[in-house]
Amino acid sequence: MRLVGILLAAGEGARFGGGKLLARVPTTAHGVSAGTSIGAAAAMHMMAALNDVVAIVRPRDTMLEHALAATGARVVPCERAAEGMGASLACGVDESADADGWIVALADMPWIDPGTIASVAARLRDGASIVAPSYRGRRGHPVGFSARHCAALLALTGDEGAKAILTAHADALESIEVDDPGVLRDVDRPEDLNDV
Repeated sequence: MRLVGILLAAGEGARFGGGKLLARVPTTAHGVSAGTSIGAAAAMHMMAALNDVVAIVRPRDTMLEHALAATGARVVPCERAAEGMGASLACGVDESADADGWIVALADMPWIDPGTIASVAARLRDGASIVAPSYRGRRGHPVGFSARHCAALLALTGDEGAKAILTAHADALESIEVDDPGVLRDVDRPEDLNDV
């Protein structure tokens, strides 16, 4: 079964002040050294769990492209990135439409344990339609989708990501309880890097 990781790295990071995914993580986490850029750390964790990762970036975001490509991820500039997260996700699925499923992660979440990503992949391989990790009862990321959601993922637009699909198929969502606070932790502002 071919599962593709989609790393959404096309946001502008406005609340951070721009350049968020090139900012450095302050501490080592899950084998990724302190000083690694946020985006590269997220990509490295995905690459540790999956052998095929597509990183979606804004066009002409050259420094981020290089940082993500250095992790082994396939970097794909999305011309529609300015439309929002949904459009970026659709670009990633379009780039890998022959996959049996996708694991969708956000590049501003550099603390997710690769074991959590592997657990999401395992549930998809076992037949789950949609699967997400949960920490202390709160749903987190990444979210896995089987190929049966391909058309809906390709049709996404705007900035809501896959929320509409999760809402429409709430009964199909399988939750995995994990001991991984990283599934809830993202970086929106510079101070989020200090809260370790």
